[in-house]
Amino acid sequence: MGQLVVLNLGKGDWQQGFPWVTAQLWEAGSSAPMQFTGSLPPMPQLETLYPCWQTFYEALYSGFTWRRSRQMVPDIPEIEIDETDITNVSEEEFHELCQVLNETMNTWLDASEFRKVDQRLRTRLDPTAEVRIIITADDSRVLRLPWCLWHFLDDYPRAEIALGPLDYRRSIRKDSLAPSSGKVKILAILGNRDGIDIEQDQRLLEQLPQADLHFLVEPDRTALSQMLWESRWDILFFAGHSSSQGKGKMQINQTDTITIEQLKYSLKHAIAQGLKLAIFNSCDGLGLAQDLADLSIPQVIVMREPVVDRVAQEFLKHFLTAFSQGQSLYTSVREAREKLQALESEYPCATWLPVICQNPAEAPILWKDLCPVPDLAAPQSSGPTWWRSPKECLDWRRLAKTALIGLAVTGAVMGVRAVGWLESPELWGFDRLLRARPYEQPDPRLVIITIDDDDIRAQTQDERRGSLADETLNRLLHQLHQANVGVIGLDVYRDYAVSTHQQDLKNDLQANDRLIAICKSRDAEADPAGVAPPPEVPEERLGFSDFVKDDDGILRRHLLLMTPDPASQCTARYAFSAQIVFRYLDEQKEKISAQFTPQGNLQIGKTVFPRLRPHIGGYQAVDASGNQVLLNYRALPSPDKIASQISLSKLLSGHVNLNLLKDKIVLIGVTAASSGDYWATPYGTTSKDEVAGVFIQAHMISQLLSAVLDGRPLLWVWPWWGDGLWIFGWSLVGGISVLYLRRFFGAIAIGVALIGLSGSCLVLMVQGGWVPWIPSGLALIVTGGSVAYFNSSGYKSRNLPSS
Repeated sequence: MGQLVVLNLGKGDWQQGFPWVTAQLWEAGSSAPMQFTGSLPPMPQLETLYPCWQTFYEALYSGFTWRRSRQMVPDIPEIEIDETDITNVSEEEFHELCQVLNETMNTWLDASEFRKVDQRLRTRLDPTAEVRIIITADDSRVLRLPWCLWHFLDDYPRAEIALGPLDYRRSIRKDSLAPSSGKVKILAILGNRDGIDIEQDQRLLEQLPQADLHFLVEPDRTALSQMLWESRWDILFFAGHSSSQGKGKMQINQTDTITIEQLKYSLKHAIAQGLKLAIFNSCDGLGLAQDLADLSIPQVIVMREPVVDRVAQEFLKHFLTAFSQGQSLYTSVREAREKLQALESEYPCATWLPVICQNPAEAPILWKDLCPVPDLAAPQSSGPTWWRSPKECLDWRRLAKTALIGLAVTGAVMGVRAVGWLESPELWGFDRLLRARPYEQPDPRLVIITIDDDDIRAQTQDERRGSLADETLNRLLHQLHQANVGVIGLDVYRDYAVSTHQQDLKNDLQANDRLIAICKSRDAEADPAGVAPPPEVPEERLGFSDFVKDDDGILRRHLLLMTPDPASQCTARYAFSAQIVFRYLDEQKEKISAQFTPQGNLQIGKTVFPRLRPHIGGYQAVDASGNQVLLNYRALPSPDKIASQISLSKLLSGHVNLNLLKDKIVLIGVTAASSGDYWATPYGTTSKDEVAGVFIQAHMISQLLSAVLDGRPLLWVWPWWGDGLWIFGWSLVGGISVLYLRRFFGAIAIGVALIGLSGSCLVLMVQGGWVPWIPSGLALIVTGGSVAYFNSSGYKSRNLPSS
């Protein structure tokens, strides 16, 4: 039901202020509210502004026919206003007055005394959720304000304000109510239609789905009272003339005007029988709503001021459409109210008029709550045919045989898995689970300087031997020094010495202990030599850039360290990502060091990174040489969204605030399509889905830092026996579903179980757990099918009931 705020202004007035304001916040599922207190200062301007606005409003609308006859308010004198003045002067003054009222009201609600309540509500309210705000006050004049103008609503598009009584209680319902017919029962009173078109209201009501309508056209008091007594109603609707001048009253026919007090007992009976909503599509209905609140009606919708036909009909049309199509009462009213803005060029302030009056002790209703499906006839004594009898279900021979089938299927699946036949499907499932995780925020510790094709072409061709000319790199490093970055990761190959006339760059590469550079180890088949490191960078600031692909070309593993190959030009022991993390953690106030556990696992601080083994999780024949872990990509819409990005040209042009780079890890990498440094990930394997290597490095760095500093889980797997128990459990689910359910209901249960399995695997993946998904689904289906087979053949031979 969303979130509920009851804002009680308490005792007070415009001259003295409201010294004790309380806001109670109920969140979904909570049985008790949170409460915040504050106050509102005096605002005597509002005491005169609103009556002045009302006078201008009535004068401006004096040429229209509205749903309040002058006979109902004989004490109001005729207002003689020249039409020319209204058009040329009064209308402009009215708009200015509206603006002043709007600004004064929001200035009052933005007072420092009330800001504490406002801010605490904002910290707890969800901008995407439905928020019901019910305002109560001892002074009824403050409730007449157009609260829909409160700027608070601008930040909560699904919030709507209602008015409530200061004292309230649940309505008393009768224990035995008439059975539901499956339709919404609506009593529609069409009162005095003198000068107004309420036939349109009738036509709108007649278009409602699942509605049982009863119209009372200009009834007398006896007929109306009798109808309230004799039948059960869900909604009471009135269209005609009404007023709240003095006491709320409505004109039910051309001669009779009636108050709520005069219908008190019949209305109390109707509320006890289930009346939940009253709609007064007529003028100035706050007095009627207040009187109905004394009878504890759940909710009322009224117009706070006089209203013309067109506005009343448009609101009713939009409200009924939204409400009958399943939207909540509050969302429907807000949507219908805001759609009136299209009329405000002709009917100013139309959006101010509709308002909900809510009993805070009652829950808001939905259309479907008013038309529940009637109870179906009781089943025959022989019982339903889609599940088996208790005698069949408690047959231990059946249960034991189902368990044996499940055990056999589990053994077969584990065997097929062990020889690697399920590795490809399992890796496919792994990728889907990774992509289905809830999105995380980009890593705020990282910034990536990208070098694209335009950046490469913009450099001096004579001096550029790779993607970065010496002069460009020198300028870039100078900018980063000025920004006082934490660590610089140069993810660009430089297997050549700095030019002789760039001595500053040479000195920087040699002495800058915050700069980490890359080299590439050799591959005996694909790259026999590897790529040498920059000659100026000492070995302790080098990291290898090697990635480990699976047979399908996708990167799912993170190589942390390996034994250097003496024949390679690159003899770095640690990965580029690991070296950056070591350097970054070394710069923190509380230094975090790395070491190795007795099992040979890398440990950074208190976090251990268990190395992969040849048979682990879905991998059955993986090359686990070196020290590898599963790469837990940060959950993002695309892997290249891992961190903030700045183009090389933009940074060098001076259009970047260098303070944004302070203490960050800054990666410099080539994203040019011509570089060939693009990789397939679990997020996609096509050329448009592949991402540049620098983004992969960022994910690797983020994984290590997030695990050590943030407690973000690493990817983990169960031992083989844990996987076996998980698979066996789901095989039993499949077998028992078919055992207990007859015919195709067993197949439906299998489908539901597969959905449950998928959801369970996803929940565990969010926590870092890669558990068997495809093998468990296979075991579930095979066991269910096997039990169904034996249930239709083997069990028949024993004269047991068949499906």
